Amino acid sequence: MTETEACVIINLLSGIGYARFSALLRYFGTAAAALEAPESALRQVHGIGENLAAVVAKWRDTVDYQDEMAFATKAGVTILAIVDDNYPECLKQIPDPPLCLYVRGELPPRLDHALGIVGTRRMTAYGKRMAEALAGDLSRAGWTIVSGLAYGVDAAAHRATVEAEGKTVAVLAGGLARIAPQDHVPLARDIIRLGGAVVSEFPLRSPPARQSYAVRNRIISGLSRGVLVVEAALDSGAMITANFALEQNRSVFAVPGRSDDPQSTGCNKLIKEGAVLVRNIDDILEEFEFLPGFSRPKPANAPSLAEQPESLDLDDEERQIFEALADEEKSVDQLGAELAMAPGKLLAKLSKLEVRKIIVQLPGKRFELAK
Repeated sequence: MTETEACVIINLLSGIGYARFSALLRYFGTAAAALEAPESALRQVHGIGENLAAVVAKWRDTVDYQDEMAFATKAGVTILAIVDDNYPECLKQIPDPPLCLYVRGELPPRLDHALGIVGTRRMTAYGKRMAEALAGDLSRAGWTIVSGLAYGVDAAAHRATVEAEGKTVAVLAGGLARIAPQDHVPLARDIIRLGGAVVSEFPLRSPPARQSYAVRNRIISGLSRGVLVVEAALDSGAMITANFALEQNRSVFAVPGRSDDPQSTGCNKLIKEGAVLVRNIDDILEEFEFLPGFSRPKPANAPSLAEQPESLDLDDEERQIFEALADEEKSVDQLGAELAMAPGKLLAKLSKLEVRKIIVQLPGKRFELAK
């Protein structure tokens, strides 16, 4: 029995999470050895106990490993065990990583530029607008969006990413054999079609349970560089995700809301306690920009300086800005004076060009063409 097989089998047993799995490894050396151990030895492991020792010792009576693997193959699902080299490194770093990750689609090879976007199922028009705008802009800037495929903010973030033809990862609270909610099956297909993934730590046929929604939230934050809460009540699942992010040393962002709106009480509390207030994607990118190893990602379709403006699909004002920056960097004031463009229009055009990675902003509100 390989260690990967042993991890999948242990994940199929009820009652064993990472803490007990680690205890078994410390005592027996390998997961495979733990599954071959007699019940009397299993009882000696700290945290296992008499009942769970019997469950582990008699796993062949309750677990059909071959059936699970055959079903996974038929469903196009890959199972990544925590001992595998291709298991996400960022999940190995959290306090309670899943033993296995079931993946349908493709996880990005690196998740340095992944952001979790979560919020209420009962979002307002404002929440929908903000979730869609932020997810769409981040996707176009090369970020992967991670969320939970639930109604409300989750689905809005996933859909905006799909519409931007970006990559997104949906983390489910049940097995991949049945997508929940069923209304989001077409959305899940679009996520996979565009190179994203639908993932779960639960065995394929596991139905979503109430407690599993809170548990899966640690994976949303674990796969992400930070978590953005768009709208959330104080006792919401999104707030649980934000707490997991803090425990995992991830950044926490929040969109401010009206002080008298129950759906904004969680976000406003997070901001009061130190979360980064988010109005647009610059508030997010600026938080990461000076961290070691971080650089703003360049989308696969980002233009190079060798390209002419005609190939970049620029409107007249955008072309003027491109040509004005062709030889040297310039400030907003210099561009305004040179182009005789209204300040509001100029700033809007600069923002659009920056999101498309055609220009980059330098300190002092100066701009240059992207290199």
